[in-house]
Amino acid sequence: MKPGVAAGHPATAEVGSEVLADGGTAVDAVVSMALASCVAETVMSGLLAGCHAIMFDGSRVMNLDGFAAVPSGEGELTELSIPFGDEPVVYSIGAASCAVPGLPAALGELWERLGRLPWARLCEPALELARSGVPLPEMHARSLEMFGELYSLEPAGAALFTSDGRILGEGQALRQPGLAQALEALAEEGAASVYRGSLAEALLAVDGLVISADDLAAYRPLWRDPAVAEVYDRRVATRGGLSGLPELLPRLPRLAGLTATERVLTLVRVFEPVPAGGEHTTNMVAVDAHGRACVLTHSLGVGAGLWLPGFDTQLNNLLGESDIAHGEPQPGDHLESRMAPTLVFDGNGLELAIGSAGATRLRTALATVLAAILDEGFDAETAVSLPRVHPTLDLVDAEPGVDGAALVALEETGRTVRRWDRLHHYFGGVSCVGRAGAAGDPRRSGAAILL
Repeated sequence: MKPGVAAGHPATAEVGSEVLADGGTAVDAVVSMALASCVAETVMSGLLAGCHAIMFDGSRVMNLDGFAAVPSGEGELTELSIPFGDEPVVYSIGAASCAVPGLPAALGELWERLGRLPWARLCEPALELARSGVPLPEMHARSLEMFGELYSLEPAGAALFTSDGRILGEGQALRQPGLAQALEALAEEGAASVYRGSLAEALLAVDGLVISADDLAAYRPLWRDPAVAEVYDRRVATRGGLSGLPELLPRLPRLAGLTATERVLTLVRVFEPVPAGGEHTTNMVAVDAHGRACVLTHSLGVGAGLWLPGFDTQLNNLLGESDIAHGEPQPGDHLESRMAPTLVFDGNGLELAIGSAGATRLRTALATVLAAILDEGFDAETAVSLPRVHPTLDLVDAEPGVDGAALVALEETGRTVRRWDRLHHYFGGVSCVGRAGAAGDPRRSGAAILL
């Protein structure tokens, strides 16, 4: 397998390829890409996110739970209705929606476990992007159209995401000078800056925050054994819980040889519908020349609509994401997540490293691409680009290009089909590197680079 990277933005992928070319490990590449994505992909996530990662060191697979934790305080959430496609979704935002962030601590933990290059070296590319600004790609601009109201609630957000009173459009530079200050603190103080240093001090000064200094100081990412499943004679290491992927994969039927209509109807039948929901998430993948791999997915939810003064860093709203509300977590407990960074092995070793953004669509996006690569024999770029179908409790959502006869057949059985007129990040954002090549998702303006 060739070493390579894949991510949700061309600038993020370029950073990862440079780190690999400089002798970094897969973990080095993912850490540097994650930091870069917190500059280039702030429409999708940010530094105060929660995350999950899976890592293969050449002999062992480990999951790292760096998702956000429940703070000790409580407060009143603010509700905001935003159209997600044609569907209005009510989001709970504000300072009281911010959970204890996990991404910085997780990046530090990954680097300490399997990093090779200096921490400051891994922060440099993100710093350069923050200082220079990053052009907004097409799909990020479309996403910003939806969330512009949220992002411009505060003057700080409006200053970042609008120009001359209008939301930034494709090709315009996303400039976030305060992020350079945040990354400088991170480079100098390490990940601890968010929990006991300069960034922690700024976070704790936010009015209405329900996180305490003790909450930040007590946060730890958690190493966990992966969930293991079998599909198409391969062994898959991934996450369980709300991801639902280990339960879905063994049920995936063979798709090779089916007609286009049969393929769509089979996928709709096997994908158990889940409630609709949406948050902003991004994913990155790296495989190095020694066959080590790392996949990391991170999310702010949709964001709290509040920024750290002077640091251009949005708070997460993960306490307000009803899609991942589960059980009765206590202060200090990590929240649940649908994230499923995944590694696939066959008799010859690692075959594929893959992950996806997409909230409730994450599972169907991953399963569709896995089937296309592992069973149908498509190369990675083709597999990721194939039109997707996603059943919810009320609808069957279908991208442009999904077989029309299958959609008519579904309607004849009483299902309501919603036909989308263009690619949309609603249908997830898969990135992968494997023997079948590498791909970033066009639904997120993703990119991949093989060395």
